[in-house]
Amino acid sequence: MKNQLFYGDNLENLQKFVENESVDLCYIDPPFNSKRNYNQIYNNVGTEDKAQAQAFIDTWTWNIMANEAFLEITNNKNGFYTPQTVILIEGLQKLLGNSPLMAYLVSMAQRISEIYRVLKPTGSFYLHCDPTASHYLKLILDSVFCSRGGVFQNEIAWCYGSGGASKEHFSKKHDVVLFYTKNKIHTFNVNEVREKYSSPHKSMTPKVIGNKSYVKMNPLGRIPFDWWQIPILTNSAKERLGYPTQKPEALLEKIIKVSSNEGDVVLDAYCGCGTTVAVAERLKRSWIGIDITYQSISLIIKRLEDSFGEDFTKDIVDKESKQIIKPANLKLSGVPQDFAAAVALANKEDDRVRKEFEKWFVLSFSDNRAMINEKKGGDDGIDGLAFILDFDEKNQQDLKKIIFSVKSGKTLSTNVIRDLVGTMEREKAVIGYLLTLYPMPNLVKDSGRYGIYQSKMFGHSYPKIEVISVDDFFAGKRLALPTNNSIEVLKKAKIKTKNITGKLDL
Repeated sequence: MKNQLFYGDNLENLQKFVENESVDLCYIDPPFNSKRNYNQIYNNVGTEDKAQAQAFIDTWTWNIMANEAFLEITNNKNGFYTPQTVILIEGLQKLLGNSPLMAYLVSMAQRISEIYRVLKPTGSFYLHCDPTASHYLKLILDSVFCSRGGVFQNEIAWCYGSGGASKEHFSKKHDVVLFYTKNKIHTFNVNEVREKYSSPHKSMTPKVIGNKSYVKMNPLGRIPFDWWQIPILTNSAKERLGYPTQKPEALLEKIIKVSSNEGDVVLDAYCGCGTTVAVAERLKRSWIGIDITYQSISLIIKRLEDSFGEDFTKDIVDKESKQIIKPANLKLSGVPQDFAAAVALANKEDDRVRKEFEKWFVLSFSDNRAMINEKKGGDDGIDGLAFILDFDEKNQQDLKKIIFSVKSGKTLSTNVIRDLVGTMEREKAVIGYLLTLYPMPNLVKDSGRYGIYQSKMFGHSYPKIEVISVDDFFAGKRLALPTNNSIEVLKKAKIKTKNITGKLDL
């Protein structure tokens, strides 16, 4: 099976593309704002930090989609949901009302039910969460798994010591990983994850038989407890990619080793920065990754290229015949490959993907050398930023700012160029890119009158304003800055080695 990376809503992709009983192991770490005060999550009231509250509400809001999901479950569409799940969701709605928390739980009930469907009979499921919502999620998991003969195996506490301390309560230093299996018979390679004893153990004591002594031949080390001490990733960690909820590879390695075998299929339906897929690849598993944001997809592609070689994600094509000599090691789905797909992405009405067209265009055009403006609300005319290294007026090295502005309108006046120039002046940027969904010859003509930017360090010159359409992008137009003159925004993943038929690929 070819590795698969899907860009889009995981529910839709699970329903359309992942077959029944085709996955050996699933791990998910769904987004949930654990920093909110517990009472405020439960009651949806209070005066907590407004930024944290808004971040949660932006992700989980009781809206038309949440209401449709609620009706789908409570009406048991196509008999897909268990009676226990239906009754539970009805009861939770009476308790929590039409709150952001209820929107979150309805969404999770849909996706957990789909994950149950795609798991093989011997499959395992790990759901990563925290004590803020773990009790609600366990109820949903019980209603989906245990009502059909599935087994709750463990509540694993991932313990860590980093972070601050509180004077109001005991310091919160663990996450929760809920471990379920579809049946009693399941993959559990305990010898792959045994831990070293910190002191001599009786299993190592020699036994004397006659005049000879023997050491007991059981595998060395103990079976792990249900609390795992694995350090979180600090800002200086080599693995760190700048992704806010990145999990350590050691955590995923333990899960993948114990609950799957080489060649098995591992699924992560909220794959974020790609830790699950990177570890699965290193451990010679097949994998499926799904994420709704193009920032994650672009970061995963870069991580895989940094870890396993640039040709991992790209077809190798013969220059003369144009035939594929070696196909890429993954199948990428959902990313626009033509103008019609770009238009469809730009016109999506789902609030969760409202800015996905801008993200896709900025990151794709810049070959991941730009970063997205994450400011909530108004973006001040900036959809993306990049930087180049140059000399300032005093001949000192300095970072120069580049601004990206994305427009999806069918008709645009030259006012958008003037607005971009004004933003550049305000931000002291040296180059501005206007990325447009439709061709804009009037803007291309107008942009020429703003002159060029001359790099003192490398002697290159660039248009101060450049207008790039989606058609230009698909024709091969990319950010023209040379690599040695631009600053990589995404941190390179640590290079991994993988042995394939005796060869070492980087």
